Amino acid sequence: MRVSWVSRVLSWVAAALVGGVYGVAGTIAHSVTWGPIPVGIIVSAIACAAILVAVRALTHDRGAAVAAGLGMLGMLVLISGVGPGGSVVVQDSLAGRIWTYLVGGIVLLVIAWPSFSQRPVTTQAPAAQEPEPRES
Repeated sequence: MRVSWVSRVLSWVAAALVGGVYGVAGTIAHSVTWGPIPVGIIVSAIACAAILVAVRALTHDRGAAVAAGLGMLGMLVLISGVGPGGSVVVQDSLAGRIWTYLVGGIVLLVIAWPSFSQRPVTTQAPAAQEPEPRES
């Protein structure tokens, strides 16, 4: 079944918006810790990876996963800077650096993962065999 270019572009836009939402949520929540355990980074990384895998699996389109990843990374970069009031969402700390590189790594891994469903299938018919002569 062929997909029209309009529906493909709309799916890319939707994927970019969803990726942006997850990017903002993960970036805001990445600094949450529970004692020494960085719960925010763990949960946010799992959520971002899950949405990217879901977009890629449901659309069967690497372009949609790229759009979601770009939305995620774009929002991370956008809100990582110093705000107009001087506030900083992603501090220049170990957790902030880990989160920045972790999101990039997750996006690259999901986009670069090979698509096994579209590999060509080769089937070979069994070789024709001559029937054995019947003894009477």
